[in-house]
Order: sequence, then structure tokens, then C-alpha cells
Amino acid sequence: MKTTNINFIGNRKIALIFSCILTVISIASLAVRGLQMGIDFTGGTLIEIGYQQPADLTVLRDTLDAAGFNDATVQNFGTTKDVLIRLKLQEGVSSKDLSDKVLEVINKSSAEPASLRRVEFVGPQVGDDLAEDGFLALLYSTIGILIYVAWRFEWKFSVGSVIATFHDVIVTMGFFSLLGLEFDLTVLAAILALIGYSLNDTIVVYDRIRENFKLLRNRSTEEIMNISINETLSRTIMTSVTVMLVLVSLFFLGGEVIHNFSIVLLFGVIFGTYSSIFIASPAALLLGISAADLMVPVKEGAELDNRP
Repeated sequence: MKTTNINFIGNRKIALIFSCILTVISIASLAVRGLQMGIDFTGGTLIEIGYQQPADLTVLRDTLDAAGFNDATVQNFGTTKDVLIRLKLQEGVSSKDLSDKVLEVINKSSAEPASLRRVEFVGPQVGDDLAEDGFLALLYSTIGILIYVAWRFEWKFSVGSVIATFHDVIVTMGFFSLLGLEFDLTVLAAILALIGYSLNDTIVVYDRIRENFKLLRNRSTEEIMNISINETLSRTIMTSVTVMLVLVSLFFLGGEVIHNFSIVLLFGVIFGTYSSIFIASPAALLLGISAADLMVPVKEGAELDNRP
């Protein structure tokens, strides 16, 4: 079986410079522009309406804009006949009054009257709690990764995996900030899933490096890492392409409700694959990982214990 022989580690400086530029741009965008938080975090009202025929979302958006609801998010929910309208928090207006007003505005300019399906209200305190709990989940998952990889491999590998994961999360969130896409609970769930995917890819590479440290004792650390990445490359590509096919299908066929979810994972899978090759292993190499770090220390007097 023919194995690829691409010099990934030899090109690590170019990749690290590229990643540093992306990270700086992402952090700058997050600091200046921030994230376009959805009503899950900011608080607001969610209104679901239904039609007998497919709804024209463009007309609905224009109608709501003309009525003063400039911040309304309009999207299909499930089918083209069901519409979800998200409105940001408005002081002094109850969710019932707001939903009645929205329905009245829509029905005035529509030949077919819409029927109100449900109205949900998210208070500002609940939104703040969700935002805090969500980002704590990101923090705790990162700490868990650090502990797990340090226990299974070695602390230098652990730091390398966290750097790669941090890179994926920051660049993905920066991408959302730059494009002004809405950041809601589904996006946060996608980022948590991305952390797991990126870590799994990194663990596969690290596991092969550990095996090759034992098998290829006459090779340098850089050579062993390069061989290991090339040996796992076909598996990495096949896994990523398979996942991406599913995500592309979700993006085009799953409806607007999970568009941002699909975008996060699609973008994240690409960079998760990239980071497992060009970030995780080179980071461990920069920290000075070697075969000696993975050797089990010999117990003093072990040869005496084995004597009859």
C-alpha cells in the first residue's frame, strides 16, 4: 500500500504564520464588532405563524421593515408554509401585544391571512444566564480536554491539543463576527460539537505519533511526526469529506433554522482538519516533545522483583 509523503512539518512555519494572522483578525473582529447575539442570549419574542400556501419571506421582511420592525429575523420553520419571526426585546411591550401587532401588520398586506401558532418570550435575565452558562461550557470543555490528553499522552501533547482547539473556536467565532451572522444556542451547540470533532482528529494523529516513537527509534522527532501525519491522512480526509457531505445536505435541505448550525460545523470541520495537521503536532514539537517523554519510567529494582 502506497503511503503519501508530504512534508507537513517542514511547512509548519508558513502554516503557523497563516494561523496567527487568522487568529489576530478573528480576535480583532470579536473585540470591535462582537457577535450578533440572537434572542436566546439578548432576550426577545419568538412568533410562529402558518399559511395554507408557501410564504414569501422577502415580502414579509419588507412588510415588517416598513412597520418599524427593522431588527426582525424571518425564516421558514420546518416547511415553506411555516414561518418563524424573531424580535429583539422591546421595553414596555408585552409579548401578547407584540405578537398581535405583528400579525395585524402582516395580514394587512397579505392576500392570505396568517394564523398564529405560538408565541415565546425570553427575558433578558434568562438570556444573560444562557450566555454565561454557554461560555462556561466552552471553558469547562477546554479544561477537560487539557486533563484528558495530559493523562492519556503527555502534558506537551495536551497543550498542543488545547492550542489547536482554541484556534478552531476563535477562528470560527471570528468568521461569524466578520459576516455578522446570528449567534444563538444552535450555533453554540455546533461549536461544542466542533471541539469534540477537532479533538478526535487530533487524538488520532497523536496516537500514531506515540506508536511511531516506539517503532522508529532511529528517526528524529520531526520525521516521526511527518510520517505519522501522512499515515493518518487518508483516514482524516475520508472522515472530513463524509461529515462535510452531510453538512452540505443539511445546509441546503434542512431549512433556515439550522443554516447557521451547518455553517459552523462545515467551517469548523475544515479548520479542525487543518489544525490537527498543522497546529496540534507542530505546537507539541515547539514545546520540545520527544520519545523520552512517552517512555514509561523503569521501576528501581524491577529486575529483582522478576527473580524467582
